[in-house]
Amino acid sequence: MSWAWDNRALLAHYLGQHLYLALLPVLFGVIVAVPVGVMCVRYRWTWPLVLSLTSIFYAMPSLALYLVLIDYTGLTDWTVIIPLTLFSLSVLIPNVVDGLRSVPPPVRQAADAMGFGSLRRVIQVELPLAVPVIIAGLRVATVSSISLVSVGQLIGIGGLGYFFIDGEQRDFPTEIYTAFILIIVLALLADSILVLLRRWLTPWEVRRTVRPGSRLLTATWRGSSAGGAP
Repeated sequence: MSWAWDNRALLAHYLGQHLYLALLPVLFGVIVAVPVGVMCVRYRWTWPLVLSLTSIFYAMPSLALYLVLIDYTGLTDWTVIIPLTLFSLSVLIPNVVDGLRSVPPPVRQAADAMGFGSLRRVIQVELPLAVPVIIAGLRVATVSSISLVSVGQLIGIGGLGYFFIDGEQRDFPTEIYTAFILIIVLALLADSILVLLRRWLTPWEVRRTVRPGSRLLTATWRGSSAGGAP
């Protein structure tokens, strides 16, 4: 604990770098995944091709991709950001497609009957209803990105992964444990924020979630009140 306090400035520096390297690929993934997902739902023939590409992205070993990109991007942040963005796309695009496909056809028909165009219907009707499924994928992509950033330290760009390598080289496990705990805390905080974001964006889901026991208790109370009335 004393080591962490004495080196708090160094920890804060690598913590900020870790967040930057982890969250930027997720942001890029969302920006690309939403329009691509909409395209795959609208033009169904594109989905098999896109699904094959996302499967390839998911299967590619991140370390090998880092080594390939070094020849083109050098030892820069983009050597880590690009592979993590591809991994985020492999998770986010299928969730966007599944979320949009989960919108009931009567809802689309009602929007069309109200005069909504295709773009307006997607933005104001379909995407809001798909938010729970999309954020479920976003949670997986975010937590995975926070974890995978540390692998980049093998090429010298890895945020908190710096302490894994340095601690191993100096045979000083305190560094390793501290970085390990910080990464777990970051992942839990990011996941909690996304859960709160989902609840804020979909208030109808919160209102609709009623415990069966609460309904039974309410029904029993009403029945007893009615029976006891003169």
